Amino acid sequence: MKILDKYLLKTFLITFTTVFVILFFIFILQTVWLFISELAGKDLDLILVVKFLLFSMPRIIPLVLPLSVLLASIMTFGDLAENYEFAAMKSSGISLQRSMRSLIVFIFFLSIVAFWFANNVIPYAEYKFVNFRKNIAQAKPAMAIAEGQFNDVGFYNIKVNKKSGENGNILTGVTIHEKATNNGENKTVIKAKNGKLISNEKSSILKLVLNDGYYYQDVTPKKYEDRAKLPFVKAAFNKHIINIDLSELNKVDTENENINGTSSMLNVNELRYTLDSLSKNFDNEVVSFSENINQRTGVSKPYSPYKTEKKKASLPKNLLSLYGNKKKSEILNAAISNVTNTIYSIESTQKDLKEKQRDINKHLTALYEKFVIAFACFLMFFIGAPLGAIIRKGGLGLPIVFAVLIFITFHFINTFGKRLSQEGGMTPFMGAWMSSFILLPLAVLLTYRATNDNGLINFDLITTPIQKVFQKISEKFFPSQNP
Repeated sequence: MKILDKYLLKTFLITFTTVFVILFFIFILQTVWLFISELAGKDLDLILVVKFLLFSMPRIIPLVLPLSVLLASIMTFGDLAENYEFAAMKSSGISLQRSMRSLIVFIFFLSIVAFWFANNVIPYAEYKFVNFRKNIAQAKPAMAIAEGQFNDVGFYNIKVNKKSGENGNILTGVTIHEKATNNGENKTVIKAKNGKLISNEKSSILKLVLNDGYYYQDVTPKKYEDRAKLPFVKAAFNKHIINIDLSELNKVDTENENINGTSSMLNVNELRYTLDSLSKNFDNEVVSFSENINQRTGVSKPYSPYKTEKKKASLPKNLLSLYGNKKKSEILNAAISNVTNTIYSIESTQKDLKEKQRDINKHLTALYEKFVIAFACFLMFFIGAPLGAIIRKGGLGLPIVFAVLIFITFHFINTFGKRLSQEGGMTPFMGAWMSSFILLPLAVLLTYRATNDNGLINFDLITTPIQKVFQKISEKFFPSQNP
């Protein structure tokens, strides 16, 4: 039996390693394509590009690892079944579960490694990746500006005709459009013959020193009829300095690039500590707001009918009848203003609390995802191994079709569940584990059918009832034709 275990383990490891390397390379190319705008045409040296790719590689593992286990399992067991090696094992009294024993041990250790990787390596790499993108301009400030085109840099659109110097920080033919705060119009234009970029690793400010240029600024006249003349102010300068905040360069768009803020940069212990603080702050804010609203109403104690029954009986039904018209107007205006302010305060606080709850849900989802990736390895193995034994096809044909369909379903449900849980549509636990819970019955069903040699689908269960129905109809309407 040890020989058989070694043979199965060796076959699976070779297939798994090959599939993992190929898929990893494909996903790396996808990452390069996603961030091609940050890499192409910006004079980045090889070291910066390699660092960029190294920091982005670990985030690919949660996608590549389960898919590799699934595809390797289908290919390995499909090839064994296709070559009748499973038939030989079963004739010797070796069941499917027994043949999977050594691989189950391997998947168990692989799941532990996957959890450790998701808990330690990915958060560190995500932290380095995000900060590397934010600070890449500090290491090479000229990378933010490409020649011959306008570059969106913070509050400026900058165009240079040519870059020179060791780090490309000497600029020639500089044109700058300063972004306006209203209507999106360019109100200020700066042109200079040359300039120089100066940065400091200890400072977050990038200096752009311009030499020998002009400063144009539009002027909006007070009279409307004079605006058609488009007046402007022009000033010449020998030296002009513009300070640019480096945080505006390579700014990370967390919504479009699936970077969930700081939640993806924390391990399990840090997530639990952060969740405890966020939950306490959320509860304290709810209590504080409720007390504030209660004080606004002027009701210091809850209403008690036993203490105020006599006083209430002595008051008229219409309290406003006690006052004159002027006083009535003041009271009603004050009441309307109080209600309006209270509603506005409730709506704004509700929006703020919703954002904080979304942040809590993101951290909870990030916590559960670290365990999901470990369970996903087990799940994909128990789907792929029996499925390969059933379809009895190895190689890269039919197994890839089944693997892609199953993994796309898993990934789609997982993404849908996470997004829905972050918006409060379901609990973060269900959102993170929904894909696993949905595909778990499929794993159980495939393992059961592969163990009993029932095939992928038992067509007799579908065709037999239909045949019986047609047989009864034939006997009823055509009795003479039946023997």
